[in-house]
Amino acid sequence: MSAALELYAQLTEAPDEKTRARLIADAFDALEARFPHIGDLATQGHVRESELRLQKEIKEVEARLQKEIKEVDARLQEQLKGVELQIKQVEVNLHQAMAAQTRWLLGGLAVLGVVLKLADLLIQ
Repeated sequence: MSAALELYAQLTEAPDEKTRARLIADAFDALEARFPHIGDLATQGHVRESELRLQKEIKEVEARLQKEIKEVDARLQEQLKGVELQIKQVEVNLHQAMAAQTRWLLGGLAVLGVVLKLADLLIQ
């Protein structure tokens, strides 16, 4: 049975006006408990205002994040250039070391050739 029919049945069976008044007050109390207060309800205007405020905040956050992304990108590009310069310097040092080793090897082979030639002359 619906709450309204139940209230009607209770009112018709109530022995006096005081009991009926109490039943009506209890029904209103139960009704208030089931539904939020009017002041607590968001109107369409409140919802739209909140939506606009959130959209504005989202745009501000997006702008801030884009700025931060550009700053991070610029820092990374600068660091990348530094790493590339270090790699080039390592390559130059490696080539210089290889050239020095090659000179030492060729010099050592030349000296060995001279020593062998002298040994050959001395043995004969």
